[in-house]
Amino acid sequence: MTIYTVGLKLATRTKALTIEAEDALLAALKMKLENPEALITYVRKSNRRGDRRHPHDTLRDKKTA
Repeated sequence: MTIYTVGLKLATRTKALTIEAEDALLAALKMKLENPEALITYVRKSNRRGDRRHPHDTLRDKKTA
């Protein structure tokens, strides 16, 4: 699986979350399931070097959390 960064807007706040998924569409759909009121602004493959310097939040699996 590939790691994706998903940008979303909740009311007036913007967030970027990291999620592991098979493709970009599944990553966006997983975010939409977790936050149905959110507006998905972008989905991109995670940039290892840049994301290590500026880490994003991760979507936690409900089974493990």
